[in-house]
Amino acid sequence: MKLTVLGGGGVRSPLLARSILRQARKLHLSQVVFMDSDPEKLRIYGGIARQVATRIDPGIAFTLTTDPVEAVREADYVITTLRVGQDQGRIQDERIALELGVLGQETTGAGGFAMALRSIPALMEYCRLVRLHARPHALVFNFTNPSGLVTQALRSAGFDNVIGICDGPTETIHELETLVGAAPGTLEVECFGLNHLSWYRSVRYRGQELLPGLLYRPELYRQTEMRFFRPELAQDLGMVLNGYLYYYYNREEAVANILKGGRTRGETIAEINRRMTDELRGLDLDRDYVQAVGVYLKYYSERNNSYMAIESGSSREPVHASLDLMDPSDDDGGYAGVALGIIEAMQADAERNAARRGPRRMVLSVPNRGAIDGLEDNDVVEITCTLDRNGATPIRIGAVPDLQMALIRQVKLFERLTVQAVDRRSRRLARLALMVHPLVCSYTLAEKLVDAYLEAHADSVGEWT
Repeated sequence: MKLTVLGGGGVRSPLLARSILRQARKLHLSQVVFMDSDPEKLRIYGGIARQVATRIDPGIAFTLTTDPVEAVREADYVITTLRVGQDQGRIQDERIALELGVLGQETTGAGGFAMALRSIPALMEYCRLVRLHARPHALVFNFTNPSGLVTQALRSAGFDNVIGICDGPTETIHELETLVGAAPGTLEVECFGLNHLSWYRSVRYRGQELLPGLLYRPELYRQTEMRFFRPELAQDLGMVLNGYLYYYYNREEAVANILKGGRTRGETIAEINRRMTDELRGLDLDRDYVQAVGVYLKYYSERNNSYMAIESGSSREPVHASLDLMDPSDDDGGYAGVALGIIEAMQADAERNAARRGPRRMVLSVPNRGAIDGLEDNDVVEITCTLDRNGATPIRIGAVPDLQMALIRQVKLFERLTVQAVDRRSRRLARLALMVHPLVCSYTLAEKLVDAYLEAHADSVGEWT
């Protein structure tokens, strides 16, 4: 079988290659292809990834290419992890919003809207290529941000082979497992909402519900992403919160912290990436592999440890990234782990194992199909799913409390309107989309944002009427 990564020149590529190659034979993968439209990034980060792959299992064919048709031809699985517009596009998205006093984070609100303008058309074209050149049963795992919105656009266009993936829920569950002393994979959680807008209404271990007591443990607010929130908020809602809800529940704090810090997350990441790329560019990646990995891990750790530090005014405990090729405990899988978990669960041997353990459960972005009351069946939601050879089935959530449902409905309306706006290249629909988004919620601001984004990204989004 063949697995292709679109965006294989990204900074995460070496870690992605490690996760894939460690499981390649178990998942019957014989060929892995990393594709990127940027030859230099593919040479550097794809080059390190190729060295990692060769050292783990030289028997698996691992290739790099800038040709998308070659990449997806006869592919069984495709992971998309694109950044259309690169770091500069992200910086523009954030700065345009901040100049109007609006949060510009790249997956929520105005920033997510701007990124969607570039991401959706690009992914549409790649999915057409998959339909034409990949195997008929090929699955696409979309990690391209804003993941939920992009997945919604692709599903609405008829690409029913697309599943949205995100490593955020997996990381949250790992944090909770560590906090309660549970072995990996032994917590049963019920998550519902939209990507980067979700809640955990149940956390069970060995049949016991832990959530009520968990919300009153001080360690929860020190050792997990719940550190972004006041305990009283989580206790009032009665749920564990996705870290990105900070931008909704603490909006003015996030904007104030960014302005006070003097630079955005995008500017921080761009600077780290520039220094890392400059240092790696001068190395022979084959001869100087050990040195290249050292440089890579130094900067990758800096990236990770700066996560949400500017916006929240707080920082996580420093973690030093590792690229150990032999120690399985050193690899949390990230978003690759989500995609590989889906593949494993759908393969026949995994299904037989699941019959003894019960179906595997994962948090994914899939069509609602009646799982959450009050949403349309084709609305893409982020939700706990059961997995088997037939794919992902969302668990039944039913009625959602009004406090959460009001936000879900509002953001889902924004997503529907954005998908229509991109499809028709309609400024009118774009203004309405941003007008209803809770982080904008103003027609006059929406008008200014739409005009500014379309002008800034005219080369990639084309003419709108």
